[in-house]
Amino acid sequence: MTDDKDIDGLAGEYVLGTLDAGERASVAARRLREPALNATILDWERRFGPLVETATPVTPPTNLFSKIEARIEGADVAPAGSATIIDLRRRVKVWRATALATSALAASLVVAVGVHEFQPKPKQQNLVAVLQKDAASPAFLVTVNVDDRTMTVRPVAAKHEAGKSYELWIVQDSLGAPKSLGVIDEPHAMTRPTLAAYKRDVIESATFAVSLEPEGGSPTGAPTGPVVFAGKLIAQTF
Repeated sequence: MTDDKDIDGLAGEYVLGTLDAGERASVAARRLREPALNATILDWERRFGPLVETATPVTPPTNLFSKIEARIEGADVAPAGSATIIDLRRRVKVWRATALATSALAASLVVAVGVHEFQPKPKQQNLVAVLQKDAASPAFLVTVNVDDRTMTVRPVAAKHEAGKSYELWIVQDSLGAPKSLGVIDEPHAMTRPTLAAYKRDVIESATFAVSLEPEGGSPTGAPTGPVVFAGKLIAQTF
């Protein structure tokens, strides 16, 4: 019997589009006869569905197909609290190694692979981060316009807890203690100009973390509850 973790990983690769053509065809056939695999694929698609809303329609260049043909022909001849704050800072070192990679995978869902490969790179103005406790549990999507310092927060799968509030923090070495960006209990996407006080390099290198606080937010101006989600910004090129 296939292990549940193997099924989850295979389903994730299928949804993210990282399988080759043969592997993808095999998974597509298997999901027709394996209800567990099909259910897991649908669950992955549900998790990352809200990310599609951030994509702007792009018309592929007229010479895209000829470039694809040229690359194929080339391939034929080519070779092969204080305690809470201390704990938060400690976790940031781990997040910097893992959250960037998982955020990049999530963000890639909304990029058309062919267009992204051959389209001239636009000027990067937006940054995006998936705030999560692990790669399979996205909770909030944060999009930042670094030109006007506005920030949009979209709930993905975070569940409200009675008597509690989620509070967003920006964490960066030059800031000292984590700085609050406000409570994010609203059920719909919201945009705030809360990053106006921060320099671009600080925003780009910061970790964004969410703690679970008493209703209405932290009473001390610093995280008092557990840090439940975190992520780092990456460039949004679509």
